Amino acid sequence: MSVWPAWEVREGERATRWLHVRVAFRDGATIEALATVCEGWVCVEDVQARPALALEDLAVFADWIEGPLAEACGAEPEPEREEDAGGAHRDGSGPSGGRTQWPLVARTYRAAQERGADPVLAVMDRTGYSRRGALRLIGRTRDAGLLSPRHARR
Repeated sequence: MSVWPAWEVREGERATRWLHVRVAFRDGATIEALATVCEGWVCVEDVQARPALALEDLAVFADWIEGPLAEACGAEPEPEREEDAGGAHRDGSGPSGGRTQWPLVARTYRAAQERGADPVLAVMDRTGYSRRGALRLIGRTRDAGLLSPRHARR
């Protein structure tokens, strides 16, 4: 996911920022959007997706990009709620709960390792999360015992 500024309007202490967002998937699908960020809220002004997004995916798109937009604006994103830990799927087929997604994350991670691919990118592609979100989800999957510990304890 790439985020870069388009323009900013300041009125006293208040600033409204417009940002370009581009999400590119390995299969060639792309989502480009223009989003507005002001005082903690996100508004998606324009979205172009190839192929077209399903209605369910469009409905969660603003939530999906909220963290990367906050980071681009220099703010800390809000902590993730446990029930939202699963992320959004491009095809809308995945479960929405984090715990229900741990086995999927473990399978995706191991399969990528076996074929010599980057397992974090594989989890990012599968869940739709940014790198940070995917690493958080992988960590939770490790904590649940479905993946081996990252470092052997001595």
